Order: sequence, then structure tokens, then C-alpha cells
Amino acid sequence: MSDVDAAEEWLDSWVARVDASAVRAVELSRRVAALTGSARSDDGLLRVGVGSAGQLERLDIDDRATERRTGTELSREIMTLVRRAQADLAAQVADQVGRTVGADTETGRAVVNSYATRFPAERGGPDER
Repeated sequence: MSDVDAAEEWLDSWVARVDASAVRAVELSRRVAALTGSARSDDGLLRVGVGSAGQLERLDIDDRATERRTGTELSREIMTLVRRAQADLAAQVADQVGRTVGADTETGRAVVNSYATRFPAERGGPDER
């Protein structure tokens, strides 16, 4: 095999790997766009849902929730649930990264880090700020 043939073979192989990586990245993007995170209060009276960018998309408040909580407590718990739903989203994104591009790839690490940084896992109880 000549040097030119070897170079062409290497280039074809490299292009195939890049193309496969691009296909996996597009699939990851599609899957992440469809994800939602969710969380609910221990008593089930409050539920939140966040979209793929972490934005609040759903807030369900049972009327009984206002009988059991002050306005301040209700606000605090809703914010805690939003953060919990965002952390749920980040965990789902990490799972999808592993299923598509791989957590050990540059793309995978960047996506997981982006979500983990913006939406860290909850570290405390509902009163933590």
C-alpha cells in the first residue's frame, strides 16, 4: 500500500468517525429537547415541571396546600421543588449523554458539566437556600 493510499484510508476513516459523532450529537440534542424534570412535595400538594432548559413549565398547587403553609413557606417550598426538578432534569441529561455520545467524550463531558453546574443536585432539606 502506498503512502497516498494509506493517507486516503486514514482520511476516510476519520471522516466516518466525525460523521458518526455528528449523528450521535444530533440524536442527543433531540433527546434532551424532549426531556422534562419534575418534583413534588412530600405531601403531594405541590408539583412542578421544568422544560429542557430548566424553565418552569408547570406548577400545580392543590388548594389544601395554602391551608397548611404560610405564603412564605409556600414560596420557599415551590423554589425548592423547582431546584429539585432541575436536578432531576440534569440527571436525565447525564443518562442520555451516556446513551448517545458517551460520558467520556468531550461533547459528553461538556453537556453534563453544563447541566450539573446550572442545576446541581439538592444538598439539603426544603429550608436550604
